[in-house]
Amino acid sequence: MAQRLHLVFGGELVDPSKNVFKDPNDIHIVGIFPDYQSAYNAWKAEAQRTVDNAHTRYFIAHLHRLRDEETEAAPTEELG
Repeated sequence: MAQRLHLVFGGELVDPSKNVFKDPNDIHIVGIFPDYQSAYNAWKAEAQRTVDNAHTRYFIAHLHRLRDEETEAAPTEELG
């Protein structure tokens, strides 16, 4: 069974109605979590901690959706 990893990250946005970070070098990486529920709990804690800053947003990225283990790797992924 494949792992379903989730990345929680966030930071200050240029405009609260868009998903463009003000400074990509200042993105806060909360962590990588083994399941959606633990990622959601981490996301919620960070979102609540920064609720007073309308320009700060946190996101959950579904890392397991970025790679299909059944699909043959592209030549750029083969390093050895």
